[in-house]
Amino acid sequence: MEFIPSSGPHLHILLNHFPSVGVVVALGLFLAALYLKNTTLQRTSLVLFLLLGLLALPTYISGAAARWAIEGTIDISSDLIGAHQDAALLAFIFLGITGCLSWLALWQYRRTPGLSDRSVLSVLVLGFGIITLLLMTQVGNIGGHINHPEIGSAEEVLSAGIESGQTSLVEASVLNNPWAWPAMEAAHFIGMALGFGVVLLVALRVLGLARNIPFAAFHRLLPLGLLGFLVNVVTGMFFFIADSGRYVAMDGFPPKIILLTIGAVAIIYFTIFDDAWDLGGGDDAPVKAKVMAGLTILLWSGVIVFGRLLPYYGDGG
Repeated sequence: MEFIPSSGPHLHILLNHFPSVGVVVALGLFLAALYLKNTTLQRTSLVLFLLLGLLALPTYISGAAARWAIEGTIDISSDLIGAHQDAALLAFIFLGITGCLSWLALWQYRRTPGLSDRSVLSVLVLGFGIITLLLMTQVGNIGGHINHPEIGSAEEVLSAGIESGQTSLVEASVLNNPWAWPAMEAAHFIGMALGFGVVLLVALRVLGLARNIPFAAFHRLLPLGLLGFLVNVVTGMFFFIADSGRYVAMDGFPPKIILLTIGAVAIIYFTIFDDAWDLGGGDDAPVKAKVMAGLTILLWSGVIVFGRLLPYYGDGG
C-alpha cells in the first residue's frame, strides 16, 4: 500500500508546525502566567502543552513516513535525514514529558485549587518546556536543510557536531534481542488494559453506573490510566521505530493513531471540566458529559480493535 508513505512528506509538513510553533506559544503563555500570577492563563498554557505532547505522536510518525517516501531521492542526504530523525526523537521524548507533567499539574489543580504557581510541577513544566523549545529549534534547523540544500549543505550541518545513530541503536536493540519484542508486547497489553479499564470506569460513572459514588473518587484513578497510556506509548514507539517501514504502510495503523490521539484529548474533559467534577453521590450527569463519556468509550474501543487487527494487515500490500 503506497498511499500512506507517498503522502507522508505532505502530512509531515502540515503537522510539524504545530509542535514547533506551539511550544513557543505555550511557553510564552506559561511565563506570562507565572509573572502575572494568573491561574486561568497558567491552566490554558498547561492544556496547550498537553495538546502539543499528544500531537507529537502523529507528527513523529508522519516524519518516518516522509523518510520512507523521499530517502534515496537525488540531492536528499540520508545522513541528514537520520540526524533529523534522531533529533526529532529526543524532542518527542521531552515534549511528551512536558505534556505529562502538564496533565499532572492540571489534575492536581483540579483536586487542590489553591496550589501555588511555584509548585514542583510548575517548575518542572517550565524547565522541560525550555529544553523542549531548544530541541525543537535544532530539529527544525536540520529538517529545513533536507529539502533546501541551497541554504546549507548536509556536510555543513553535520559538521556542527550533530550526532546521529540513536534511532538505529533503538531499532537494533529491539530486533537483535529475541526477548525484547514479546516482553514489550506483554507490557503493551497490560498498559492497554490498565488505561482502558480506568477510562471505562470513569465513563460508566458519568453514564450513570455506580451513581451513589461521587465522581471525585473516580477522578483519583486517572493517574493510573495515564500510567497505562504511557506504557502503551513507550512500547508502541519501540515497535514503530524497529519496523517503521511496515507500520506506515499498514491500512489500519493511521486510524489507530488518529483514534488514540483524539481519545487522549477526550480524557482532558474528565480531568478539568466542571460537568463531571461536580457530580456528587446520587447526582446524574448532564447530557453533554454523557455524550463525552460515550464518545470516549467508542474512541478507545476503536484503538483496541485497530490495534488487534494490525498483525493481520501484514505490510499493507
